[in-house]
Amino acid sequence: MKLAPTDALLILDLQNDFCLGGSVAIAGGHAVAKQMAKAAAYFEAAGTPIYATQDWHPADHASFRTKGGPWPPHCVQDTPGAELHPDLNLPATAIIVRKGTTPTKDAYSGFIDSDLEEQLIAAGIKRVFVGGLATDYVVLNTVIDTIDIGIETYVLVDAIDAMNIEPNDGLRALHLMQTTGALIITMADLLADDQDAS
Repeated sequence: MKLAPTDALLILDLQNDFCLGGSVAIAGGHAVAKQMAKAAAYFEAAGTPIYATQDWHPADHASFRTKGGPWPPHCVQDTPGAELHPDLNLPATAIIVRKGTTPTKDAYSGFIDSDLEEQLIAAGIKRVFVGGLATDYVVLNTVIDTIDIGIETYVLVDAIDAMNIEPNDGLRALHLMQTTGALIITMADLLADDQDAS
């Protein structure tokens, strides 16, 4: 696809704790990291912004089971589990957006407990391409919020993966994103050059 200066790549929570061996591991997280590394290289080559969200929880975060929440401790600040997956291999120009730093506030959306909205608006972003983890939580909520603030939103369907705590949660989330206005494309659609059209 032909990228414009007002486009951005949005990489969601591709962190060690959400990938194989992590405390809230998603089976395909490793593969998603490799896919999003390709997308990041494409956006970097185009000189187009890349934003990557990073759960950055205090040790006493409300979402943890130890505090009555639904999840095991994960993405605790300054721990290996909170680090971005090494296969993501982000360029130095990527902008890291940390979220979930307030102990009492959960952040399924990349816009909650972060400055992501302010950054996108300040950069004049009109269109985003989204991939990462997890389809049925952070991807779903971030996509809905991106559409809500008036940004055209494309979901990279083969660069996301779901928790699927209930069967087909990921498919239901994808359907909800589509009905909200998200456009679903593949990595091949994104990376296809436009030479044939010229």
